[in-house]
Amino acid sequence: MATLAGDVCGRSLDLELRPTELIVFGNPAVGTPLMQCQQSVAIDLPQKALIWQDAQDRVWLGYNQPAYLKQRHSVEGCDELLDRIAGVLDGLAQAATDPGE
Repeated sequence: MATLAGDVCGRSLDLELRPTELIVFGNPAVGTPLMQCQQSVAIDLPQKALIWQDAQDRVWLGYNQPAYLKQRHSVEGCDELLDRIAGVLDGLAQAATDPGE
């Protein structure tokens, strides 16, 4: 797992950017079977989530849905795995954005 702060990187070049964080994470026990289904999906792994603040000071969380990876890489025969990944990502996103957590 790694976190990259885009706004901090830009400051070193005197470039201004609202708060922007890229979180890189993954699990080889999940990613490897997905790559076995379609090797080209490796270009999008490990998974990433982007957190950014817009001009109205709203904070957003974005990530590539497994359905997008399926379509982008023509993944076939791994629907159960993709559904499991989607469930985990949705749960993480919900936990990260729930103000009660």
